[in-house]
Amino acid sequence: MSSALEGIRVLDFTRVLAGPFCTMMLADLGADVIKVESLDGDETRQWGPPFDAQGRSAYYLSVNRNKRSLTLNLKSEAGRQIARRLAADSQIVVENLKPGGMAAFGLGFDDLRVLNPALVYASISGFGQTGPYHERPGYDFVIQAMSGLMSITGEIGGEPSKVGVAIADVVAGLFASSSILAALRHAERTGEGQHLDIALLDTQIAALVNVASSALVSGQTPARYGNAHPSIVPYQTFRAADGEFALAVGNDRQFAQLCHLIDRAEWAADPRFSTNPARVHNRDVLIALLDGVFVTRSAAEWVAGALALNIPAGTLNTVSQILEDEHVQARGLIHEMDDLRLVGNPVGFSATPPTVRTPPPDLGEHSAAILRERLGLSDAEIAEYRTNGVI
Repeated sequence: MSSALEGIRVLDFTRVLAGPFCTMMLADLGADVIKVESLDGDETRQWGPPFDAQGRSAYYLSVNRNKRSLTLNLKSEAGRQIARRLAADSQIVVENLKPGGMAAFGLGFDDLRVLNPALVYASISGFGQTGPYHERPGYDFVIQAMSGLMSITGEIGGEPSKVGVAIADVVAGLFASSSILAALRHAERTGEGQHLDIALLDTQIAALVNVASSALVSGQTPARYGNAHPSIVPYQTFRAADGEFALAVGNDRQFAQLCHLIDRAEWAADPRFSTNPARVHNRDVLIALLDGVFVTRSAAEWVAGALALNIPAGTLNTVSQILEDEHVQARGLIHEMDDLRLVGNPVGFSATPPTVRTPPPDLGEHSAAILRERLGLSDAEIAEYRTNGVI
């Protein structure tokens, strides 16, 4: 079975998370991704614990499967020349150096498009290639703070809080991968490549979706609601007799069903609660009433009862619990390779499914093979490059 991106060559100059996540998406779809690393390697190789039995960090393992690793000293002219030759023979280049960093090596978009006019060249950075902040370093935590995401995350009246995963990096990586594929299609039709400017700040603001829209429409600053929803009620966690569960009542029909479930049918006709705008306006009253009901039974009972009526509800799982859940197992999301377990690509394709073919590579594991295969270098030439600190 062929892969969707079989035959597509990606030269990957990224490190840490947003860039490697993007290129892993392409690798999962069958692209040949060469991860170009400095002689010291991607710093996430050392970001731990935890480390697996072979000393590999869980962080690095999470975003580097299906790639090949080439170590390359871009401070040397020989290293830069190897990079140029590989770029001339690739369809896609992805980089996440600070703006201007690749150009300083003679490897910027304008440099490489001369060699390869159809090249799709994606630059991922904290704040973009232009604008007053473009030279600032930008890690996920800073972006979460600056984008407004932290201002709407956390308990009511509490401190702003970051999301528990580096979501700004993940969102940027997803925007980057989808944009690269669109640009690739354009390049295949026209022979014209282009430069993609993907900024963590821009993509995280875009990911605020309805919250950003609410601020633009209302002119008001969105607030924190903890686990509740600013525009839908009841849509939050509740405490049951033995723990918490999540309940998401998205429309008036579901609310009427909920009232039936909890033996409070009259609440569905109560003008304070009969419509969602009314429930939002009377949020505090309704939630207090529901709190008094939900503590009378177990979380599992409430979830089962809600689901039986097609009301969205679920248990509050730990990460370990959901990774072992029967549904996750049935969906085939967890992949095992030797002694390594990885979360695989989550999208199902009926004809060209993503695959987990190879584990994340060791540093420079494929340097010699890549130079032989792509550039036709001899073993003696490769050995000389090693001796001279080029690879």
